[in-house]
Amino acid sequence: MGSSTSIHHHFAFQNAEKAFKAAVLIQRWYRRYTARLEMRRQCTWSIFQSIEYAGQQDQVKLHDFFSYLMDHFTPDSHHEREFLDRMFTEERFPQEAEMEKYSDYESIEVPDSYTGPHLSFPLLPDHATALVEAFRLKQQLHARYVLNLLYEARKHLAQLPNINRLSTCYSEEITVCGDLHGQLDDLIFIFYKNGLPSPERAYVFNGDFVDRGKDSIEILMVLFAFMLVYPKEFHLNRGNHEDHLMNLRYGFTKEVMQKYKVHGKKILRTLQDVFCWLPLATLIDEKVLILHGGVSDRTDLELLAKLDRHKIVSTLRYKIRKENDRQAEEKRKAHQTSSAQTPTPWFLSQSRSPPSLPFHLGSDKAHKASLSSSVPFGALLEHTELAWLGRRSVDLELERCQQRANFPGIGEKEEPLPQTSEAHAVPGELPEPTLQEWRQVVDILWSDPMMQEGCKANTVRGGGCYFGPDVTEQLLQKYNLQFLIRSHECKPEGYEFCHNRKVLTIFSASNYYEVGSNRGAYVKLGPSLSPYIVQYQANKATHMLTMRQRISRVEESALRALREKLFAHSSDLLHEFKKHDADKTGLITLTDWAAAVESVLHLGLPWRMLRPQLVNNSMDNTLEYRSWLKDLAKEQLSRENIQSSLLETLYRNRSNLETIFRIIDSDHSGFISLDEFRQTWKLFSSHMNIDITDDCICDLARSIDFNKDGHIDINEFLEAFRLVEQSSSEGQAADCPSTNANDSGCSSSGAP
Repeated sequence: MGSSTSIHHHFAFQNAEKAFKAAVLIQRWYRRYTARLEMRRQCTWSIFQSIEYAGQQDQVKLHDFFSYLMDHFTPDSHHEREFLDRMFTEERFPQEAEMEKYSDYESIEVPDSYTGPHLSFPLLPDHATALVEAFRLKQQLHARYVLNLLYEARKHLAQLPNINRLSTCYSEEITVCGDLHGQLDDLIFIFYKNGLPSPERAYVFNGDFVDRGKDSIEILMVLFAFMLVYPKEFHLNRGNHEDHLMNLRYGFTKEVMQKYKVHGKKILRTLQDVFCWLPLATLIDEKVLILHGGVSDRTDLELLAKLDRHKIVSTLRYKIRKENDRQAEEKRKAHQTSSAQTPTPWFLSQSRSPPSLPFHLGSDKAHKASLSSSVPFGALLEHTELAWLGRRSVDLELERCQQRANFPGIGEKEEPLPQTSEAHAVPGELPEPTLQEWRQVVDILWSDPMMQEGCKANTVRGGGCYFGPDVTEQLLQKYNLQFLIRSHECKPEGYEFCHNRKVLTIFSASNYYEVGSNRGAYVKLGPSLSPYIVQYQANKATHMLTMRQRISRVEESALRALREKLFAHSSDLLHEFKKHDADKTGLITLTDWAAAVESVLHLGLPWRMLRPQLVNNSMDNTLEYRSWLKDLAKEQLSRENIQSSLLETLYRNRSNLETIFRIIDSDHSGFISLDEFRQTWKLFSSHMNIDITDDCICDLARSIDFNKDGHIDINEFLEAFRLVEQSSSEGQAADCPSTNANDSGCSSSGAP
């Protein structure tokens, strides 16, 4: 009997040992599996974020380009001056009488056939709740109610301080939400999960309510409605996208004009003013600071608290007053007489345009020589140095561009350092913000935290700065704060702590890049100020997918976007590949491939890790790069019946072209009128020494107006761009000597 018991224990021990080994193997396998998935997720995230930030750099460069033209252009008439004022949606401070005109909602009648929500003022909680339900059912608020609501919101916001102060003594808890970016489903989900605003449930929404998503105007209406119903419990901070210049590129301007075709211009003009009145930050119990972007080593809360925030119309441009009219007129005449040559139109080659355009046509070599004229907003320079260096770098680049285009160079002369705005104040007008005030606002709306110590310019976004743990600690100690809450950056889990848990990032737009790409989150603060974070996925489809399915779906979307980016730079890539192919074998190593791709795109991605997903036809650690570029084009050409080189140019420049179209379309009519085209042409020609008559400009406009309706729409604008690029390419091909059939490009010295 004892023998049988020992045998039984022996087998039990062996089984337990096998089970233990099996469990260890399974655990090891699972850890490897999840590690691989996490690596794929991080690569995917890097792709999305790099492409997003590259787009923001293009926006800053594009705006710097137009700002330079406007700052150096002297209008010949009052009409031209008015057009320049409208060029960036009237970049000035509106007077009360003017805002009354734009907010004239009483003259707008609501037809009997209207079935959407109705509003009456003062608003009651039921009105705000009904508005949420109506938007959930895809109903649209009438323009009269939109303007009425904006008018009341503006009156309320104008009474608020720059930094709101809240206390947990009056509410059970305060909920802080991050970026929503036009995603109404996330806002509705937050209210469903956390509860509607009430005296016991206060909310702070931390900026970036609009752009990218399709329901930005609905989000604004809901937020403003609850703000008016609960003025002491519902608070809004300004984000970097509450800026009419950002809205031109990222979709909000287009959304408003599509939904409100008749009154869209009034709504946009009123919104520009409302955005300027949004508070800059919120302080809870004098211990927790909430702001959209971050801080810098020069952030001064006392200065932020007392500046006139309504003067900061846009954080993309610090507007410097020009010289007096007599000096400006003398400069204009001297500039016009410096050259009598007539180059090709402004939308032709990059080498014939003023510097800093974030897109280029024709010669890739000219584009590579082009440098950015923008000075990082967070650069730690004195304001006079900052402005002078920006102007000086643009002047030097303009001279180089003109020399390449065979224009006589601009005579080098020192430009005086700009003075403060107070010295140039015009009687009867509000004084413009000082550069110090403007930079304070830019830093808190655009900056991002970094792990390294110190503070440096945020060259990735093109604005604000990167601030380290020491900068955070210095600010917390100076103002006796516990921690910061900020938004501005999408995070995979919807939130992220950094700087020893002294900085909390909250991002509330789930599925921001793609369905399943990220969670949304909000944070709740009670009297103890201990952050309680709630995560969610507003899209129900994501709950039905496994982790692997979600990552695969998001990864494919990211790789598709990256392939489009690579295709858009095919010519530059070919030129760079040839540098690594000294023997002209048509082959390069995969290491050289990775180096060449990074040197062209500057995305900072782990190209070696991404190589298996992007390169399928490599062998012996080498790549036939012409074949790879050809395969890259097939995916895009299968969807578009356009010549490969033209499609490449359109892919590269479409966002910039659409933004330029909306800038020229200063009245947001959806069309470029002859007058808008003429005035814009004069703006360009004044800086290119072009002597052209109005008749020639009209002929040019008529040639672009393909359907002859007297206006240029976006499709005609893009088509003209395509045809000009096509004729430019054909002209270059005709000028080149015949080459071997295997060589698809024209050969010239220093060019592919």
